[in-house]
Amino acid sequence: MDKLKNLFETYTGQKAAEVEELNSSGSNRRYFRLKGGNISIIGVIGTSKEENNAFVSLDRHFLEKGIRVPKVLAVSEDGMRYIQEDLGDDQLYKIVSQGRENGGYSSYESRMLCRAMEMLPKIQFKGAQGLDWSVCYPEPSFNERTVMFDLNYFKYCFLKATGLDFNEVRLQEDFERLKDDLVKDMGDTFMYRDFQARNVMVKDGEPYFIDFQGGRKGPIYYDVASFVWQARSRYPETLRKEMVQTYLTALKGYMSVDEDYFHERLRLFVLFRTLQVLGAYGFRGYFEKKPHFLASVPFALSNLRKLLQKPFDAYPYLNGILTKLTTMSQFNNIAEDKRLEVRIYSFAYKKGIPVDTTGNGGGYVFDCRSVNNPGKFEHYRQFTGLDKEVVKFLEDDGGVSKFLENVYSLVDSHVKVFIERKFTHLQVCFGCTGGQHRSVYCAERLASHLSDRFDIKITVSHRELDIEKIL
Repeated sequence: MDKLKNLFETYTGQKAAEVEELNSSGSNRRYFRLKGGNISIIGVIGTSKEENNAFVSLDRHFLEKGIRVPKVLAVSEDGMRYIQEDLGDDQLYKIVSQGRENGGYSSYESRMLCRAMEMLPKIQFKGAQGLDWSVCYPEPSFNERTVMFDLNYFKYCFLKATGLDFNEVRLQEDFERLKDDLVKDMGDTFMYRDFQARNVMVKDGEPYFIDFQGGRKGPIYYDVASFVWQARSRYPETLRKEMVQTYLTALKGYMSVDEDYFHERLRLFVLFRTLQVLGAYGFRGYFEKKPHFLASVPFALSNLRKLLQKPFDAYPYLNGILTKLTTMSQFNNIAEDKRLEVRIYSFAYKKGIPVDTTGNGGGYVFDCRSVNNPGKFEHYRQFTGLDKEVVKFLEDDGGVSKFLENVYSLVDSHVKVFIERKFTHLQVCFGCTGGQHRSVYCAERLASHLSDRFDIKITVSHRELDIEKIL
Protein backbone atom coordinates (compact mmCIF):
# COMPACT_ATOMS: atom_id res chain seq x y z
CA MET A 1 0.00 0.00 0.00
CA ASP A 2 2.87 2.39 0.80
CA LYS A 3 4.20 1.96 -2.74
CA LEU A 4 0.81 2.91 -4.18
CA LYS A 5 0.71 5.97 -1.97
CA ASN A 6 4.23 6.88 -3.09
CA LEU A 7 3.17 6.60 -6.73
CA PHE A 8 0.20 8.86 -6.03
CA GLU A 9 2.27 11.43 -4.17
CA THR A 10 5.10 11.44 -6.73
CA TYR A 11 2.68 11.86 -9.63
CA THR A 12 0.31 14.41 -8.07
CA GLY A 13 2.51 16.23 -5.55
CA GLN A 14 -0.30 15.66 -3.02
CA LYS A 15 -0.53 13.42 0.04
CA ALA A 16 -2.89 10.45 -0.32
CA ALA A 17 -5.30 11.54 2.41
CA GLU A 18 -7.98 8.91 1.63
CA VAL A 19 -7.58 5.32 0.49
CA GLU A 20 -10.65 3.16 -0.23
CA GLU A 21 -10.45 -0.43 -1.44
CA LEU A 22 -12.85 -1.17 -4.30
CA ASN A 23 -14.69 -4.34 -5.21
CA SER A 24 -12.51 -6.58 -7.38
CA SER A 25 -15.40 -8.78 -8.66
CA GLY A 26 -13.61 -12.03 -7.85
CA SER A 27 -10.25 -11.01 -9.34
CA ASN A 28 -6.98 -11.52 -7.45
CA ARG A 29 -6.05 -7.98 -8.43
CA ARG A 30 -6.80 -5.35 -5.79
CA TYR A 31 -8.16 -1.92 -6.67
CA PHE A 32 -8.07 1.23 -4.58
CA ARG A 33 -9.33 4.79 -4.91
CA LEU A 34 -6.70 7.24 -3.63
CA LYS A 35 -7.61 10.86 -2.97
CA GLY A 36 -5.56 13.90 -2.09
CA GLY A 37 -6.60 17.51 -2.43
CA ASN A 38 -9.16 17.51 -5.24
CA ILE A 39 -7.44 14.64 -7.11
CA SER A 40 -8.81 11.10 -7.31
CA ILE A 41 -6.85 8.23 -8.86
CA ILE A 42 -7.29 4.45 -9.07
CA GLY A 43 -4.43 2.32 -7.77
CA VAL A 44 -3.94 -1.33 -8.74
CA ILE A 45 -1.93 -4.07 -7.04
CA GLY A 46 -1.51 -7.11 -9.28
CA THR A 47 -0.26 -10.62 -8.58
CA SER A 48 1.62 -11.03 -11.86
CA LYS A 49 4.19 -8.63 -13.29
CA GLU A 50 3.55 -10.01 -16.79
CA GLU A 51 -0.21 -9.45 -16.50
CA ASN A 52 0.35 -5.89 -15.25
CA ASN A 53 2.71 -5.25 -18.14
CA ALA A 54 0.09 -6.56 -20.57
CA PHE A 55 -2.50 -4.10 -19.26
CA VAL A 56 -0.11 -1.15 -19.22
CA SER A 57 1.24 -1.87 -22.71
CA LEU A 58 -2.22 -2.43 -24.21
CA ASP A 59 -3.53 0.67 -22.46
CA ARG A 60 -0.85 2.91 -23.94
CA HIS A 61 -1.37 1.42 -27.40
CA PHE A 62 -5.15 1.87 -27.24
CA LEU A 63 -4.83 5.49 -26.14
CA GLU A 64 -2.62 6.17 -29.17
CA LYS A 65 -5.41 4.74 -31.34
CA GLY A 66 -8.04 7.02 -29.80
CA ILE A 67 -9.79 4.23 -27.90
CA ARG A 68 -11.53 5.16 -24.65
CA VAL A 69 -9.58 3.48 -21.85
CA PRO A 70 -8.33 4.80 -18.48
CA LYS A 71 -4.90 6.36 -18.84
CA VAL A 72 -2.11 4.64 -16.86
CA LEU A 73 -0.32 7.43 -15.02
CA ALA A 74 2.63 5.73 -13.33
CA VAL A 75 4.04 2.24 -12.68
CA SER A 76 6.11 1.10 -9.69
CA GLU A 77 9.70 0.03 -10.26
CA ASP A 78 8.90 -3.62 -9.51
CA GLY A 79 6.02 -3.55 -12.02
CA MET A 80 3.56 -4.93 -9.47
CA ARG A 81 1.60 -1.70 -8.94
CA TYR A 82 0.35 1.15 -11.07
CA ILE A 83 -2.03 4.08 -10.89
CA GLN A 84 -4.56 5.04 -13.53
CA GLU A 85 -7.19 7.62 -14.33
CA ASP A 86 -10.34 7.44 -12.18
CA LEU A 87 -13.36 7.02 -14.46
CA GLY A 88 -15.86 7.31 -11.61
CA ASP A 89 -18.43 4.80 -10.35
CA ASP A 90 -20.84 4.48 -13.30
CA GLN A 91 -20.21 0.87 -14.24
CA LEU A 92 -22.45 -0.35 -17.06
CA TYR A 93 -23.24 -3.44 -14.99
CA LYS A 94 -24.78 -1.20 -12.31
CA ILE A 95 -26.54 1.05 -14.80
CA VAL A 96 -28.51 -1.92 -16.20
CA SER A 97 -29.12 -3.59 -12.82
CA GLN A 98 -32.89 -3.07 -12.88
CA GLY A 99 -33.25 -4.76 -16.25
CA ARG A 100 -31.05 -7.63 -15.14
CA GLU A 101 -33.18 -8.27 -12.07
CA ASN A 102 -36.61 -8.08 -13.67
CA GLY A 103 -35.74 -9.07 -17.24
CA GLY A 104 -37.28 -5.89 -18.68
CA TYR A 105 -34.71 -3.38 -19.88
CA SER A 106 -35.62 0.31 -20.11
CA SER A 107 -34.93 2.32 -23.26
CA TYR A 108 -31.96 3.98 -21.51
CA GLU A 109 -30.48 0.65 -20.39
CA SER A 110 -30.92 -0.79 -23.88
CA ARG A 111 -29.35 2.30 -25.45
CA MET A 112 -26.25 2.09 -23.22
CA LEU A 113 -25.81 -1.63 -23.92
CA CYS A 114 -26.06 -0.99 -27.65
CA ARG A 115 -23.62 1.89 -27.40
CA ALA A 116 -21.04 -0.45 -25.85
CA MET A 117 -21.59 -2.91 -28.70
CA GLU A 118 -21.26 -0.09 -31.21
CA MET A 119 -17.82 0.75 -29.80
CA LEU A 120 -16.56 -2.86 -29.75
CA PRO A 121 -15.31 -3.04 -33.37
CA LYS A 122 -13.06 -0.05 -32.75
CA ILE A 123 -11.01 -1.82 -30.09
CA GLN A 124 -11.04 -5.04 -32.12
CA PHE A 125 -9.77 -3.46 -35.34
CA LYS A 126 -8.04 -0.16 -34.51
CA GLY A 127 -6.70 -1.71 -31.32
CA ALA A 128 -5.03 -4.43 -33.38
CA GLN A 129 -3.29 -2.04 -35.77
CA GLY A 130 0.45 -2.10 -35.09
CA LEU A 131 -0.03 -3.98 -31.81
CA ASP A 132 2.90 -6.03 -30.53
CA TRP A 133 1.06 -9.27 -29.75
CA SER A 134 3.96 -10.53 -27.64
CA VAL A 135 2.87 -8.27 -24.77
CA CYS A 136 -0.41 -10.22 -24.40
CA TYR A 137 -0.59 -12.49 -21.36
CA PRO A 138 -0.64 -15.44 -20.88
CA GLU A 139 -0.99 -16.18 -24.62
CA PRO A 140 -0.48 -13.90 -27.64
CA SER A 141 -3.40 -15.44 -29.52
CA PHE A 142 -6.55 -17.52 -29.33
CA ASN A 143 -5.38 -20.97 -30.43
CA GLU A 144 -6.07 -24.69 -30.31
CA ARG A 145 -4.40 -25.10 -26.93
CA THR A 146 -6.47 -22.39 -25.23
CA VAL A 147 -9.67 -23.81 -26.76
CA MET A 148 -8.93 -27.25 -25.29
CA PHE A 149 -8.13 -25.67 -21.90
CA ASP A 150 -11.65 -24.22 -21.80
CA LEU A 151 -13.41 -27.33 -23.11
CA ASN A 152 -11.67 -29.48 -20.52
CA TYR A 153 -12.54 -26.88 -17.88
CA PHE A 154 -16.20 -27.53 -18.73
CA LYS A 155 -15.73 -31.31 -18.74
CA TYR A 156 -13.84 -31.68 -15.47
CA CYS A 157 -15.24 -28.82 -13.39
CA PHE A 158 -18.88 -29.00 -14.42
CA LEU A 159 -19.91 -32.03 -16.46
CA LYS A 160 -18.23 -34.64 -14.25
CA ALA A 161 -19.47 -32.90 -11.11
CA THR A 162 -23.10 -33.27 -12.23
CA GLY A 163 -22.86 -37.07 -12.11
CA LEU A 164 -24.08 -37.39 -15.70
CA ASP A 165 -22.66 -40.54 -17.30
CA PHE A 166 -20.87 -39.99 -20.62
CA ASN A 167 -18.34 -41.61 -22.94
CA GLU A 168 -15.20 -39.53 -22.60
CA VAL A 169 -13.66 -40.80 -25.84
CA ARG A 170 -16.69 -39.86 -27.95
CA LEU A 171 -16.96 -36.51 -26.22
CA GLN A 172 -13.27 -35.84 -26.92
CA GLU A 173 -13.81 -36.60 -30.61
CA ASP A 174 -16.48 -33.90 -30.79
CA PHE A 175 -14.28 -31.52 -28.79
CA GLU A 176 -11.56 -31.98 -31.41
CA ARG A 177 -13.99 -31.16 -34.23
CA LEU A 178 -15.32 -28.13 -32.34
CA LYS A 179 -11.77 -26.92 -31.67
CA ASP A 180 -10.87 -27.12 -35.37
CA ASP A 181 -13.97 -25.14 -36.32
CA LEU A 182 -13.40 -22.45 -33.69
CA VAL A 183 -9.88 -21.58 -34.82
CA LYS A 184 -10.93 -20.95 -38.44
CA ASP A 185 -11.10 -17.37 -39.71
CA MET A 186 -8.92 -15.98 -36.95
CA GLY A 187 -8.23 -12.58 -38.51
CA ASP A 188 -5.77 -9.95 -37.30
CA THR A 189 -8.13 -8.55 -34.68
CA PHE A 190 -7.97 -7.94 -30.93
CA MET A 191 -10.07 -10.29 -28.82
CA TYR A 192 -11.00 -8.62 -25.50
CA ARG A 193 -11.80 -12.07 -24.02
CA ASP A 194 -13.64 -10.74 -20.96
CA PHE A 195 -15.96 -8.28 -22.65
CA GLN A 196 -18.93 -7.87 -20.31
CA ALA A 197 -20.93 -5.08 -18.67
CA ARG A 198 -18.72 -5.21 -15.55
CA ASN A 199 -15.75 -4.17 -17.68
CA VAL A 200 -17.37 -1.11 -19.23
CA MET A 201 -17.46 2.23 -17.40
CA VAL A 202 -19.68 5.08 -18.49
CA LYS A 203 -18.26 8.59 -18.30
CA ASP A 204 -20.01 11.64 -19.77
CA GLY A 205 -22.47 9.27 -21.42
CA GLU A 206 -19.80 7.30 -23.29
CA PRO A 207 -18.42 3.78 -22.67
CA TYR A 208 -14.82 3.29 -21.55
CA PHE A 209 -13.14 -0.13 -21.58
CA ILE A 210 -11.33 -1.54 -18.53
CA ASP A 211 -9.78 -4.87 -17.47
CA PHE A 212 -8.60 -5.97 -20.91
CA GLN A 213 -5.33 -7.46 -19.61
CA GLY A 214 -6.37 -10.95 -20.78
CA GLY A 215 -6.89 -9.80 -24.36
CA ARG A 216 -5.06 -11.31 -27.31
CA LYS A 217 -5.22 -11.81 -31.06
CA GLY A 218 -8.44 -13.65 -31.85
CA PRO A 219 -11.79 -13.86 -33.68
CA ILE A 220 -14.35 -11.07 -33.38
CA TYR A 221 -17.24 -13.44 -32.58
CA TYR A 222 -15.95 -14.35 -29.13
CA ASP A 223 -16.50 -10.88 -27.63
CA VAL A 224 -19.99 -10.56 -29.10
CA ALA A 225 -20.95 -13.93 -27.60
CA SER A 226 -19.45 -12.98 -24.22
CA PHE A 227 -21.38 -9.73 -23.96
CA VAL A 228 -24.75 -10.55 -25.51
CA TRP A 229 -25.13 -14.05 -24.01
CA GLN A 230 -23.85 -13.21 -20.52
CA ALA A 231 -25.70 -15.80 -18.42
CA ARG A 232 -27.34 -13.75 -15.67
CA SER A 233 -28.17 -10.71 -17.78
CA ARG A 234 -31.48 -12.20 -18.98
CA TYR A 235 -31.50 -10.12 -22.15
CA PRO A 236 -34.81 -10.49 -24.02
CA GLU A 237 -34.40 -11.95 -27.50
CA THR A 238 -35.40 -8.62 -29.08
CA LEU A 239 -32.65 -6.80 -27.18
CA ARG A 240 -30.10 -9.45 -28.12
CA LYS A 241 -30.97 -9.00 -31.79
CA GLU A 242 -30.75 -5.23 -31.41
CA MET A 243 -27.28 -5.43 -29.81
CA VAL A 244 -25.97 -7.80 -32.47
CA GLN A 245 -27.41 -5.68 -35.28
CA THR A 246 -25.88 -2.55 -33.73
CA TYR A 247 -22.53 -4.34 -33.69
CA LEU A 248 -22.90 -5.47 -37.31
CA THR A 249 -23.69 -1.94 -38.47
CA ALA A 250 -20.53 -0.64 -36.78
CA LEU A 251 -18.52 -3.63 -38.02
CA LYS A 252 -19.27 -2.69 -41.63
CA GLY A 253 -17.13 0.38 -41.11
CA TYR A 254 -14.11 -1.93 -40.82
CA MET A 255 -14.83 -4.90 -43.10
CA SER A 256 -17.35 -6.29 -45.58
CA VAL A 257 -19.89 -8.48 -43.78
CA ASP A 258 -21.84 -11.53 -44.92
CA GLU A 259 -24.52 -11.44 -42.20
CA ASP A 260 -25.65 -15.05 -42.69
CA TYR A 261 -22.07 -16.29 -42.33
CA PHE A 262 -21.52 -14.01 -39.34
CA HIS A 263 -24.55 -15.42 -37.49
CA GLU A 264 -23.45 -18.97 -38.26
CA ARG A 265 -20.00 -18.34 -36.77
CA LEU A 266 -21.40 -16.38 -33.83
CA ARG A 267 -23.67 -19.29 -32.90
CA LEU A 268 -20.62 -21.54 -32.62
CA PHE A 269 -18.91 -19.11 -30.29
CA VAL A 270 -22.04 -18.73 -28.16
CA LEU A 271 -21.90 -22.51 -27.63
CA PHE A 272 -18.20 -22.38 -26.75
CA ARG A 273 -18.58 -19.42 -24.40
CA THR A 274 -21.54 -21.08 -22.63
CA LEU A 275 -19.46 -24.22 -21.99
CA GLN A 276 -16.64 -22.08 -20.66
CA VAL A 277 -19.01 -20.23 -18.31
CA LEU A 278 -20.49 -23.50 -17.01
CA GLY A 279 -16.95 -24.68 -16.27
CA ALA A 280 -16.33 -21.53 -14.25
CA TYR A 281 -19.63 -21.87 -12.36
CA GLY A 282 -18.84 -25.51 -11.62
CA PHE A 283 -15.39 -24.73 -10.28
CA ARG A 284 -16.59 -21.87 -8.09
CA GLY A 285 -19.71 -23.73 -6.94
CA TYR A 286 -18.74 -27.40 -6.63
CA PHE A 287 -15.08 -27.03 -5.71
CA GLU A 288 -14.83 -23.62 -4.01
CA LYS A 289 -18.22 -24.20 -2.31
CA LYS A 290 -19.72 -20.85 -3.31
CA PRO A 291 -23.42 -21.63 -3.81
CA HIS A 292 -24.33 -18.35 -5.52
CA PHE A 293 -22.30 -19.49 -8.55
CA LEU A 294 -24.42 -22.63 -8.77
CA ALA A 295 -27.45 -20.36 -8.57
CA SER A 296 -26.29 -18.93 -11.93
CA VAL A 297 -26.27 -22.33 -13.65
CA PRO A 298 -29.98 -22.28 -14.63
CA PHE A 299 -29.44 -19.00 -16.48
CA ALA A 300 -26.58 -20.49 -18.52
CA LEU A 301 -28.63 -23.64 -19.18
CA SER A 302 -31.52 -21.48 -20.34
CA ASN A 303 -29.21 -19.95 -22.96
CA LEU A 304 -28.03 -23.43 -23.89
CA ARG A 305 -31.59 -24.78 -24.16
CA LYS A 306 -32.52 -22.06 -26.66
CA LEU A 307 -29.30 -22.63 -28.59
CA LEU A 308 -30.00 -26.36 -28.92
CA GLN A 309 -33.39 -25.76 -30.54
CA LYS A 310 -31.33 -25.97 -33.71
CA PRO A 311 -29.09 -29.04 -33.13
CA PHE A 312 -25.33 -28.91 -33.61
CA ASP A 313 -25.23 -31.78 -36.10
CA ALA A 314 -21.46 -31.50 -36.55
CA TYR A 315 -20.99 -32.59 -32.91
CA PRO A 316 -23.71 -35.22 -32.38
CA TYR A 317 -22.42 -36.74 -29.15
CA LEU A 318 -21.77 -33.35 -27.53
CA ASN A 319 -25.19 -32.18 -28.68
CA GLY A 320 -26.81 -35.20 -27.00
CA ILE A 321 -24.94 -34.70 -23.72
CA LEU A 322 -25.86 -31.03 -23.61
CA THR A 323 -29.51 -31.83 -24.29
CA LYS A 324 -29.50 -34.21 -21.31
CA LEU A 325 -27.89 -31.50 -19.16
CA THR A 326 -30.68 -29.03 -19.87
CA THR A 327 -33.30 -31.52 -18.63
CA MET A 328 -31.59 -32.59 -15.38
CA SER A 329 -33.95 -31.99 -12.44
CA GLN A 330 -31.14 -31.05 -10.05
CA PHE A 331 -30.80 -27.72 -11.80
CA ASN A 332 -34.42 -26.89 -11.14
CA ASN A 333 -33.64 -27.00 -7.43
CA ILE A 334 -30.21 -25.43 -7.49
CA ALA A 335 -28.42 -24.76 -4.20
CA GLU A 336 -29.93 -21.80 -2.42
CA ASP A 337 -28.01 -18.55 -2.52
CA LYS A 338 -27.14 -18.19 1.17
CA ARG A 339 -25.21 -14.93 0.99
CA LEU A 340 -26.04 -12.28 3.53
CA GLU A 341 -28.97 -10.11 2.45
CA VAL A 342 -28.98 -6.49 3.60
CA ARG A 343 -32.36 -4.75 3.35
CA ILE A 344 -32.03 -0.97 3.31
CA TYR A 345 -35.07 1.26 3.88
CA SER A 346 -35.84 4.96 3.67
CA PHE A 347 -38.90 6.11 5.60
CA ALA A 348 -40.74 9.00 7.25
CA TYR A 349 -40.74 8.96 11.06
CA LYS A 350 -44.35 10.14 11.21
CA LYS A 351 -45.37 6.84 9.57
CA GLY A 352 -43.31 4.63 11.84
CA ILE A 353 -40.12 2.59 11.54
CA PRO A 354 -40.26 -0.21 8.90
CA VAL A 355 -41.15 -3.64 10.24
CA ASP A 356 -38.47 -6.32 10.13
CA THR A 357 -40.16 -9.02 8.04
CA THR A 358 -37.32 -11.54 8.59
CA GLY A 359 -38.13 -11.94 12.27
CA ASN A 360 -34.56 -11.22 13.36
CA GLY A 361 -35.46 -7.91 14.98
CA GLY A 362 -31.93 -6.51 14.64
CA GLY A 363 -30.04 -3.97 12.58
CA TYR A 364 -29.75 -0.20 12.53
CA VAL A 365 -32.08 2.78 12.37
CA PHE A 366 -30.30 6.03 11.48
CA ASP A 367 -31.94 9.42 12.00
CA CYS A 368 -31.13 11.71 9.05
CA ARG A 369 -32.91 14.73 10.52
CA SER A 370 -29.61 16.23 11.71
CA VAL A 371 -28.68 16.73 8.04
CA ASN A 372 -29.73 20.00 6.38
CA ASN A 373 -33.17 19.43 4.85
CA PRO A 374 -33.71 20.37 1.19
CA GLY A 375 -37.44 19.85 1.73
CA LYS A 376 -37.72 23.14 3.61
CA PHE A 377 -37.08 24.97 0.34
CA GLU A 378 -39.95 25.18 -2.15
CA HIS A 379 -37.70 24.48 -5.13
CA TYR A 380 -36.71 21.01 -3.87
CA ARG A 381 -40.13 19.75 -2.81
CA GLN A 382 -40.87 18.40 -6.28
CA PHE A 383 -37.70 16.28 -6.21
CA THR A 384 -36.49 13.24 -4.24
CA GLY A 385 -33.14 11.97 -3.03
CA LEU A 386 -32.87 10.13 -6.36
CA ASP A 387 -32.74 13.39 -8.32
CA LYS A 388 -29.52 15.21 -9.15
CA GLU A 389 -30.87 18.50 -7.78
CA VAL A 390 -31.23 17.04 -4.29
CA VAL A 391 -27.97 15.11 -4.56
CA LYS A 392 -26.10 18.34 -5.37
CA PHE A 393 -27.81 20.22 -2.53
CA LEU A 394 -26.86 17.59 0.05
CA GLU A 395 -23.31 17.07 -1.19
CA ASP A 396 -22.59 20.79 -1.51
CA ASP A 397 -23.77 21.27 2.07
CA GLY A 398 -21.32 18.60 3.23
CA GLY A 399 -23.04 17.47 6.41
CA VAL A 400 -24.35 14.29 4.88
CA SER A 401 -20.83 13.11 3.96
CA LYS A 402 -19.63 13.10 7.57
CA PHE A 403 -22.90 11.47 8.65
CA LEU A 404 -22.44 8.66 6.12
CA GLU A 405 -18.79 8.11 7.03
CA ASN A 406 -19.95 7.08 10.49
CA VAL A 407 -22.74 4.95 9.04
CA TYR A 408 -20.31 3.15 6.72
CA SER A 409 -17.94 2.37 9.59
CA LEU A 410 -20.69 0.85 11.73
CA VAL A 411 -22.44 -1.11 8.99
CA ASP A 412 -19.20 -2.38 7.40
CA SER A 413 -18.06 -3.91 10.68
CA HIS A 414 -21.51 -5.45 11.17
CA VAL A 415 -21.59 -6.95 7.67
CA LYS A 416 -18.11 -8.47 8.05
CA VAL A 417 -19.10 -10.22 11.27
CA PHE A 418 -22.43 -11.39 9.85
CA ILE A 419 -20.67 -12.88 6.82
CA GLU A 420 -18.16 -14.67 9.06
CA ARG A 421 -20.97 -16.03 11.24
CA LYS A 422 -23.03 -17.01 8.17
CA PHE A 423 -26.02 -14.89 9.17
CA THR A 424 -28.48 -14.34 6.35
CA HIS A 425 -30.22 -11.00 7.05
CA LEU A 426 -29.44 -7.49 8.23
CA GLN A 427 -31.76 -4.49 8.12
CA VAL A 428 -30.66 -0.86 7.93
CA CYS A 429 -33.19 2.00 7.99
CA PHE A 430 -32.78 5.71 7.30
CA GLY A 431 -35.51 8.00 8.58
CA CYS A 432 -36.22 11.66 7.98
CA THR A 433 -39.21 14.00 8.13
CA GLY A 434 -40.97 13.03 4.90
CA GLY A 435 -39.01 10.01 3.69
CA GLN A 436 -38.37 11.78 0.39
CA HIS A 437 -34.99 13.52 0.37
CA ARG A 438 -32.32 12.82 3.01
CA SER A 439 -33.28 9.27 3.90
CA VAL A 440 -33.60 8.30 0.23
CA TYR A 441 -30.18 9.74 -0.61
CA CYS A 442 -28.54 7.96 2.35
CA ALA A 443 -30.16 4.62 1.56
CA GLU A 444 -28.92 4.82 -2.04
CA ARG A 445 -25.40 5.74 -0.98
CA LEU A 446 -25.15 2.92 1.56
CA ALA A 447 -26.43 0.41 -1.00
CA SER A 448 -23.81 1.53 -3.52
CA HIS A 449 -21.08 1.47 -0.86
CA LEU A 450 -21.91 -2.07 0.29
CA SER A 451 -22.27 -3.32 -3.27
CA ASP A 452 -18.75 -2.15 -4.07
CA ARG A 453 -17.22 -3.73 -0.97
CA PHE A 454 -19.03 -7.02 -0.34
CA ASP A 455 -20.40 -10.01 -2.24
CA ILE A 456 -23.86 -9.80 -0.67
CA LYS A 457 -27.49 -9.43 -1.73
CA ILE A 458 -28.87 -5.93 -1.31
CA THR A 459 -32.50 -4.78 -1.45
CA VAL A 460 -33.36 -1.09 -1.30
CA SER A 461 -36.90 -0.01 -0.37
CA HIS A 462 -37.97 3.64 -0.43
CA ARG A 463 -41.19 3.10 1.48
CA GLU A 464 -42.79 6.51 1.06
CA LEU A 465 -41.91 6.60 -2.65
CA ASP A 466 -43.20 3.05 -3.17
CA ILE A 467 -39.96 2.02 -4.86
CA GLU A 468 -38.12 -1.27 -4.26
CA LYS A 469 -35.13 -2.58 -6.16
CA ILE A 470 -32.48 -5.27 -5.91
CA LEU A 471 -28.78 -4.60 -6.47
